[in-house]
Amino acid sequence: MLDAKAPICPHCRQKMKKWRAPDASTWPDAFFYVCFNDQCPYFIRGWQHIWQQQKTRASYRCRFDPHVNRYVPLPVWSGDALKENIVE
Repeated sequence: MLDAKAPICPHCRQKMKKWRAPDASTWPDAFFYVCFNDQCPYFIRGWQHIWQQQKTRASYRCRFDPHVNRYVPLPVWSGDALKENIVE
C-alpha cells in the first residue's frame, strides 16, 4: 500500500500520480507513483534517447518503486499510454 503523500518527480518537481499496475504485471506491488507531466524533461528527452539507442518510437516516465525505494523508468509508447490506470 502506498503512503497518502505522493512523491515529487526529481526531474520536473511535479507531484506524481498514483498508478495501478496492469493485472498481468509481475511487479510485486499493485500500485506505484508515476510522473504523468507531459512537459517533464525526463519524458521529453526519452523519445530521442530511445530512438538513438534502439530505433524505436518510445519514451519513459519516471516511476517511484516503493519495493526498492527508487525512481526508475516506466516505458511508454505514446503520450497517452498507461494514463488509463491513474488512480485519482
